[in-house]
Amino acid sequence: MQYIEGGVTAAKGFLAGGVHCGIRKNKSKRDLALIYSEKPCAAAGVYTQNLVKGAPILVTQKNLADGRAQAVICNSGNANTCNADGEAKAWRMCEIAADALHIDPHDVIVASTGVIGQILPIEPIENAAAELASSLSADGSNRAAQAIMTTDTIEKEVAVQVEIGGRTVTVGGISKGSGMIHPNMATMLCFVTTDCAITPAMLQKAVTAAADKTFNMISVDGDTSTNDTLTCMANGEAGNAEIAAAGEAFDTFCAALTAVCRKLSMMMAGDGEGATKLLICRTTGAKDWETAKTVAKSVICSALLKAAMFGEDANWGRVLCAIGYSGADIDIHKVDVAFQSENGRVDVCENGAGIAFSEEEAAKVLHAKEITILVDLKSGDTEAEAFGCDLTYDYVKINGDYRT
Repeated sequence: MQYIEGGVTAAKGFLAGGVHCGIRKNKSKRDLALIYSEKPCAAAGVYTQNLVKGAPILVTQKNLADGRAQAVICNSGNANTCNADGEAKAWRMCEIAADALHIDPHDVIVASTGVIGQILPIEPIENAAAELASSLSADGSNRAAQAIMTTDTIEKEVAVQVEIGGRTVTVGGISKGSGMIHPNMATMLCFVTTDCAITPAMLQKAVTAAADKTFNMISVDGDTSTNDTLTCMANGEAGNAEIAAAGEAFDTFCAALTAVCRKLSMMMAGDGEGATKLLICRTTGAKDWETAKTVAKSVICSALLKAAMFGEDANWGRVLCAIGYSGADIDIHKVDVAFQSENGRVDVCENGAGIAFSEEEAAKVLHAKEITILVDLKSGDTEAEAFGCDLTYDYVKINGDYRT
């Protein structure tokens, strides 16, 4: 597997673009994105588990019921959620994109992100349709990535290439996400494209599996949002034999898709609102996936641990505390804990009890921008990763007046 440049337009046959249409007050920020495949695609998606769902999700679910799509339109600055006219506006966005691209509006994925409960003005989107379509290009991934950002501080783009059946297959994507991030889909949008030939049913299996191991393993602040969407379009331009069943080709594709989603997940966690550090909890030695996942997520969700990581304090007791209330069936007397970064590693707990360590060395390890919390349950051979960030003063500043 090789990481390459190009993001959501790295795969053959995909174009993307982004413009400022006027939903956001800041004219220097793009707020409308478009992704387009020159050929119809197999398509799949997963969405927030919040009972309150943004109108774009309801429309996208209907449009993807046949497993097909050809374009994505997405605005930032307004979530189009909890509005009486929300579905009508979301459908109108599909029509606007379809008219500009000369495709069926039922083949359009629609998404929105921003403030909840404010009416989405549709006129700016209508007025910008021609400009948006003209912005499409084979190097437009970055412009689309900019257009879907809200409180994000960096664009998030990734692409990889793998060999499947003697053909080079590319998987690429863009995402946004910074706050209201919690497992079972975060406040995030992610659009993935691939030139792999794969059936809609197998693509849906791959997308669901990738989300479970990546986006469903992130937590910034414990809030699960309303518009969270991960979609993937596959146009078959790589020319590989269509993947229609489990096997080596499917496994290779899943690995590539998961790699893209994992990298985007890490970028989202590291760009958490006010964050200064990316946190990774790697649980090993679990008896099964559910146990490994539960422990890793519990640790990464601990507000006390997040605060300790911000203060560069090796307060390992907070790790054990989070494991203890996770609900996982483990023997706490077997658990080892260590902190690791580019600055080294410090072991702090063995068999559920503290051990002597240098506070100075620990502070050095925790001074890095990326910290891995290593938890060994010593009860099996399954592992899992969860991703998060530290909890800082700036998180409260950002969210104290987010709407006003």
